[in-house]
Amino acid sequence: MMRESVIYQEILAEGEQIGQQRERSLILRLITRRVGELPQEMSDRLNTLSLEQLENLGEALLDFTSLADLVLWLDTHEGRIL
Repeated sequence: MMRESVIYQEILAEGEQIGQQRERSLILRLITRRVGELPQEMSDRLNTLSLEQLENLGEALLDFTSLADLVLWLDTHEGRIL
């Protein structure tokens, strides 16, 4: 019964949102460390990615050596439902 309560559902949704924000923040920090400070346009593009796309980017960024790698990844994956 507790799982059906509105308050429980709100707390659960808030926890999921906090987790997603933390994951997004971590991936953005890792990208910045890997390729340097991002132009605002790149940050804006990254902020539109779904959680699944961010997770895939988090794995792909291990192979990045420059901002060009990030741009190529975004051009290939942005807007696609993965």
